[in-house]
Amino acid sequence: MSINCIIVDDDEFAITHLRVLISQIPFLNLITYYQSAAQALSAMETQDIQLIFMDIDMPEMSGMEFARMLQATHGANAPRIIFISGYERFALEGYKVNALDYLLKPVVYEEFLKSAYKAKTYFTEKEKPAAHAENYLPNEFIFLKVEYEMVRIYLKDILYVEGFKDYVKVYLTGDLGYVKALATMKAVEEKLPANGFIRVHRSFIISIDKIDSLTKNTIKIRKITIPITEQFKEEFRKFAHQWL
Repeated sequence: MSINCIIVDDDEFAITHLRVLISQIPFLNLITYYQSAAQALSAMETQDIQLIFMDIDMPEMSGMEFARMLQATHGANAPRIIFISGYERFALEGYKVNALDYLLKPVVYEEFLKSAYKAKTYFTEKEKPAAHAENYLPNEFIFLKVEYEMVRIYLKDILYVEGFKDYVKVYLTGDLGYVKALATMKAVEEKLPANGFIRVHRSFIISIDKIDSLTKNTIKIRKITIPITEQFKEEFRKFAHQWL
C-alpha cells in the first residue's frame, strides 16, 4: 500500500531531514510540504492526504490548533497526524487530539520507522470492510455482562475501569456514570486495545486519552487521582517516558 503524506514545519532544516527519512520508507508517498499550518489547512480541500508529519510550535497557528480545526472540519475523515516537536511537554496534548504518534526532534531513523509502520498498520486495518451492518469497526466497543444481558460499551466513553473481587465498574464520560459488570480485571484488560488503555494498578485500567495530568506515581482523570503501583510502574514508564 501507499500512504499519501505531507510535512508541515516552519523549520527548513527539519523539512529537509524529514524528506530524507520519508524517502527511505517505500510505502510513504510525500506529496509536498508546507511551512505554515494555514497553508496546509487550505490544501486539505484539494489534495488526498492521509498522513501529516506536523510540527507543534509554529507561528500564527500551532500544530495543536491545526489538529483541532482539522477534527472539527473533517471529523472521522481527517488525515492522521504524527506530531514532531523539540519539546516533551506537548506529548500528552497530542494524545488528546488523537495523534497517531509523537516524535522528538532531532528525529532518528529507528523511531521514525516505528511511527511509519504504526501508520501502515492503522491504514491497513482501516481499509478492511466493516464487520457488521451498523458500520462500526469491531475495536470501537466491547461487550460486558451486566446482570442478565450483554451491554455494549463504546471505548471513546470509557474514563477508567476499577476492579473489585467479582466485578468491575467502568466509569464513563459525561452523565453516563458507570456500568457495573460481572467480569475480572484480566478479562476486561484483554478486551481493551493496548494502544488506548493501560493498566497502572491491580484495580485500575485507565484510558490514555482521558489523562488530565500525571506524575511518576499518580494519574489524574477528572477529579479522580489513581495510583501507579510498582507492579505496573515499569510498563507505564515505558509508555510515558517522554513526559516524565
